[in-house]
Amino acid sequence: MDADQAGGMNEARIVTDELTKNYGERTAVDAVSLRVEQGEVYGFLGPNGAGKTTTLRMVLGLVRPTSGTVEILGSSPGDPAVLRRVGSLVEEPGFYPYLSGRDNLRVLAHYNGLGNQQVEDVLEQVELRSRGSERFKTYSLGMKQRLGVAAALLGDPQLLILDEPTNGLDPAGMADMRALIRRVAEFGRTVLLSSHLLGEVQQICDRVGVISDGRLLEEGTVADLRGASAIRVVASPVEAAEQVVEQLFGPDAIARQQDGSLQLDVDADRPAEITAALVHAGVEVREIRPVERTLEEVFLEMTGTAKEPMEVTS
Repeated sequence: MDADQAGGMNEARIVTDELTKNYGERTAVDAVSLRVEQGEVYGFLGPNGAGKTTTLRMVLGLVRPTSGTVEILGSSPGDPAVLRRVGSLVEEPGFYPYLSGRDNLRVLAHYNGLGNQQVEDVLEQVELRSRGSERFKTYSLGMKQRLGVAAALLGDPQLLILDEPTNGLDPAGMADMRALIRRVAEFGRTVLLSSHLLGEVQQICDRVGVISDGRLLEEGTVADLRGASAIRVVASPVEAAEQVVEQLFGPDAIARQQDGSLQLDVDADRPAEITAALVHAGVEVREIRPVERTLEEVFLEMTGTAKEPMEVTS
C-alpha cells in the first residue's frame, strides 16, 4: 500500500455535485451529489433503471453530464493520469471469445504497458489462475464476471468501480463475488459498487447511497439508514407485561402489535433488564429480541411506494 492509499478515510476519492444527465426530455440522473471516501466500500443501491449505470459512466468520463460536476481522484473524469489509477467493470465484460482468459488479460496488459506477471497476479486474486488457459467462451457466467474484475485490477488501481458485479449469478456465484470484493477491499483500495440487491450491499458495504428515479434519496451507513433498533417482547399476560415496561420506559416507548407482541422503542442492549423486570412481576416471557428495519423497508419508506421492490439475497 502506498502513502496515498494509507491516508485513511478522510480523503474523498469521488465527489459529484448536482450531477445531471438528460436524454431529450427524459432525466436519467437528477442532481446527484455523492461522496466516496478513501478506503471504503460504497454501495450505490437502487432498482434497475434508477440511474446507477449512467452515473458511473459520467464518473468514468464515458458520458458527458448535462450539468453538474464530477471529481475523481482529485481530477476530472477522463484524465489519462487518473484512468491509470482506476479499474472498472461497467455492465458485461467484453473479451475475445476464442482467446483464453489469460490471453485476454495479456492483450489488455500489453495495451497498458504492463507485464505478464501482472496478469498472473490478478488471476490469482480472482482465483482463476488454474482456469486461465481455457477459452473465454467456455467460462461460466461467474467466471466471466471474475475475469472482468481481474481486468479491472490490472495495474493495481487505487479505485475500483463495479457495476452490478453479481448480476445474473446464482447464489453460490454471488457469495463468491462478495468474498472477492471483500478481499479486494482489504488491500486498501476504494470500491464503488452499484447493485439492486439489498443483501449484497448490506453484507459488504461501509456506506450506501440510495437512488431512485435518478435522484439520490439518502446517503449514510447501513446502520444509519436502517435507523434505531427496537425490542420485540412476547409475554403473557400481555396486559401485565405492558404495565411493567410502561413503568420502565413510559407509554410513548411502547406499541402493541396486531399479533399481541409489544415493540419497545428502546436501545437494543436492554433485553436482560426487561426480562428481569417481567419475571420479577410474574410475567411469562416467551420471546424477547432486538429488531431492526430491513433495507427493503427503508427503501420503500423513502420512495413512498411498494412498486418494484428491491431484491433481498442471502
